[in-house]
Amino acid sequence: MRVPFRMIRRPRRRLRLRRFSLRFDLRKALFILPNLFTVASIFCGFYAAVIASEAASKGRPEDLYTACFAVLLAMVFDSVDGRVARLTRTQSDFGVQMDSLADVMSFGVVPALVAWHWGLSNYGQLGLAACFVFTACGAIRLARFNVLAARSPGGPSNFFVGLPIPAAAGLLVSTIIASLDAGAPPPDGVASWPPLLLLGLGLVMVSTVPFRTFKAAQLDARTVTLGVLLVGSLVLLAMRVRPSFAVICLMGGYLAYGLGEWMIRGFGRLFEPADGAGAGGAQP
Repeated sequence: MRVPFRMIRRPRRRLRLRRFSLRFDLRKALFILPNLFTVASIFCGFYAAVIASEAASKGRPEDLYTACFAVLLAMVFDSVDGRVARLTRTQSDFGVQMDSLADVMSFGVVPALVAWHWGLSNYGQLGLAACFVFTACGAIRLARFNVLAARSPGGPSNFFVGLPIPAAAGLLVSTIIASLDAGAPPPDGVASWPPLLLLGLGLVMVSTVPFRTFKAAQLDARTVTLGVLLVGSLVLLAMRVRPSFAVICLMGGYLAYGLGEWMIRGFGRLFEPADGAGAGGAQP
């Protein structure tokens, strides 16, 4: 017997809508916050590289100002991300590796590229070697920093081993800004100090000279007074002379402080009495 088509009942399909509960996890969101500052540092480095390339191709040396200031802005973001991670207690291995990769780009490759377009290209192979040494030493210094950070379970040390790459990049780009502000012509391949500057900064980065991190500084009256005097002196110098000279004094002062402290400590070891010496200096 054939059943009419209209009498066939088809089973009704019930659409079950799953309920999605949107739960905002503040802890996971805080882990993203320091990485956003790291991404901002990467963007500043990438923007500086693009502007420096356009300055060379279009013949606009004034664009090197923008590239150098972008590197300095990347330094600001780089200094903020670590402090935000420690403040929110969101330190992670992923953040350390990402920060190192960002530093290689923004403070290793990009400043050397800016220096190349600034005038190191006039030195030929010597200028190319100087820019490469600066970049390679920065990468080596960051790789050593990651290894030492992984081996220190007690947290970050009070000293950096070698000059930090943001300080080296800041000193390099501030020198370029000061040269442009003073109206000096770009290096023409005769003066020896531009390639020596890059080679010297690269060697100091891979050296074993300790540089203070100032992480153990306590906010007492003495520290606050010294900080106010330092900031006031830099602001006065920037207003009276040029802002670029204030940045040079800040970065150069940090470099001179680390080298001077290392030399004083080395001379002190030379005059220390030998272990086990008697009152008259004779060995027992």
